[in-house]
Amino acid sequence: MIIGIPKESLRDERRVALTPAGAHALALAGHSIIVHAEAGSGSGFLADAYRNAGTDVVFSAEEVFARADLIVKLMPPTPEECSWIPDQRFLFSALHMGAVSPAAHGMLRDRGATAVGIELIEDDDHGLPVLTAMSEIAGMLLPQIAARFLETTRGGRGVLLGGVAGIPPSHVVIIGGGTVGSTAARMFLGAGANVTVMDDNVRQLRLVDLMLQKRVTTALAAPYNIGRFVPSADVVVGSVFVHGRRAPLVVTEDLVKEMKPGSVIIDVAIDQGGCVETSRPTTLSDPVFVKHGVTHFCVPNMPSSVARTASHAFSNVVLPFVTEVGTGGIDAFRQNLSLRRGTYLFEGKCTHEGLAGLLDWEYQSIDQPD
Repeated sequence: MIIGIPKESLRDERRVALTPAGAHALALAGHSIIVHAEAGSGSGFLADAYRNAGTDVVFSAEEVFARADLIVKLMPPTPEECSWIPDQRFLFSALHMGAVSPAAHGMLRDRGATAVGIELIEDDDHGLPVLTAMSEIAGMLLPQIAARFLETTRGGRGVLLGGVAGIPPSHVVIIGGGTVGSTAARMFLGAGANVTVMDDNVRQLRLVDLMLQKRVTTALAAPYNIGRFVPSADVVVGSVFVHGRRAPLVVTEDLVKEMKPGSVIIDVAIDQGGCVETSRPTTLSDPVFVKHGVTHFCVPNMPSSVARTASHAFSNVVLPFVTEVGTGGIDAFRQNLSLRRGTYLFEGKCTHEGLAGLLDWEYQSIDQPD
C-alpha cells in the first residue's frame, strides 16, 4: 500500500504524523511511503532523514494526497485537501467534534472514504491510546503556560505559581480529572501551587486522590461547587472530555466575570468545542485574548509547541494501527475492534452517531451489513 504523510496545513501546526523512524518501519514492512518535503521540518525532521528511511519525498501537497492509498495526518483535513483525495481511500486524522467541517466530510463521504478519527480509537480497556499520548503532553505543558501568562509583563496578576516564604501559592482549579487533568495536577503540585481537581465522576476523583497521595483538594464538579471554586482561582484549567461528543459548557460567562483581573483560563477542551462559555479557538502565534479581565488560552493543538516530542509520541502510538490497515486494507477494520471504534466513515457511510447528529446524516453501524 502507498502511505502518504503530508505537511500539516493548519497555522502553527509543526508536528508530523510519522517520524522517519515510523516511516522506516513501514518501508521495512513492504509499503511505499510518500512524504511531503516539508512535512517534518517544524519538528526538526528534514527531507533527507525521510529519504534515508526509504521514502519517496515530493514537493507537492496535492501529489501526496492524490497518490496515497492511505493518508496519515494529525489535524482534520481541509476541504481543499479532501478535494485531492481519490475515491475509496483511507484516512487517519483527528476528527475534532468542536470544529467539524461539513464541506470536508461531505467530500470524504461522496468519495467513499474510510476515515478514522485518531482521538476516537479505543482499546479493549476503553483507553484512548492516541488521545492519551497527546493529553499527557498537554498536561505537562500547562504549568509553564499558566506561569507565563500570570506574569505582570503578560497582563497577568503578577503572582508566582508556588509563592515564596510568607506568601501563599497560586490557587489552580482543574475541571476534569482525566489524563490531562491528573497530569496537570501533578505538574502544578511540583511547581508548588495549591491545586483543586473537580470531576463529575467520584471514581475518577478517588483515582486522582490516590495517585497524588491526598496532596490536592478534590470536589464533585457540580454547578454549585464550580461556582464556589472558580471565582477564587488564579488559574482555571478546563479539561472536560466526553468521548465522541462536543465538550459540555461547565464554566459560564457570569462565572468568568467573577474571576480576579489578570487570572488565567486554559481551555484544553477547545478542540471539542470548549468547556468555558467565553472561549474561542486561538493559535500558538496568537495564543491568548482577554475577556472580562481574564486571560484566555485556547489553543487546539497545544502539544505542537513541543513538536518534536509530540511527533515522536504520536508516531509511536499510531504506527501499529497504520501498519495493520496498510497490510490488511478494509479487512483490518473487520478484524480490529479498536479501529472500528475509531472509524467515523466506512466506505462512505457515517458510522459515528455524534457526527451523524451534527451533520444530520444517516447513521449506520460499522458492523451492520449493507
